Amino acid sequence: MNAQTQRTAVVTGAGSPRGIGLATARRYAQEGWAVVLTDLNQAGVTQSGDVLKNDYDVPVLALACDVADPDSVRAVVEAVAASDLPPVGAVANVAGIPSPSSFLDMSLDEWNRVIAVNLTGSFLVAQAFVPQMIEAGYGRVVNMSSVTAQHGGGVFSKTGYAAAKAGVIGLTKGMARELAQYGITVNAIAPGVVDTDIRVGSDEDNEKKLSAAVPLGRQCRPDEIAALYVWLSSEDAGYITGTTQSINGGTYVC
Repeated sequence: MNAQTQRTAVVTGAGSPRGIGLATARRYAQEGWAVVLTDLNQAGVTQSGDVLKNDYDVPVLALACDVADPDSVRAVVEAVAASDLPPVGAVANVAGIPSPSSFLDMSLDEWNRVIAVNLTGSFLVAQAFVPQMIEAGYGRVVNMSSVTAQHGGGVFSKTGYAAAKAGVIGLTKGMARELAQYGITVNAIAPGVVDTDIRVGSDEDNEKKLSAAVPLGRQCRPDEIAALYVWLSSEDAGYITGTTQSINGGTYVC
């Protein structure tokens, strides 16, 4: 174990090799954190865990988890408690799913799943690990919102996704107020278009249009968002809570 490793970061949605979750887990490991990676995709999160174990001298635990399922989240908490990892000091809620369906075409089943994964999942995972943070005397929760929550979407993900990610902002503010008494900070990150595989079926022309619509002229890299996750989890960010950090290349200026 790295001699500097004193805290563990729990990162959800870390099973994709080109995803924000793995990039975030990697950045935590680079900074000396122990890392718990979770994802619905068992094979993907196992592979992600192997990458980190090979590249960094920090403890790594890779676990399958459906963040929308309380029993699945509880199993992760129990596995972490049974391990020899240092105390959990940060939760990075990254797991999410897109929703390109329009308001009039969206089924109730799709609506419920989008809300469950993007919003309820963040609630369940944070609620499960915050008691450990209170006991340890250090805690950072960083939730994943989206620029879609700020401008309403319409380019790729639409109303359902915008509603879920707007809910994440409200969840973040409420948690920040309630948990401040324990010294725990809670913030959200609202990315614009990011160069990942989340837009399944998007063709090259569409990707170029998405990039051209960004004032900075390109899509965000996952490692840029990862850096923000880890900084918000640091001691340096201890007086920042209840905020939504926009990282969108100027797509939405607020």
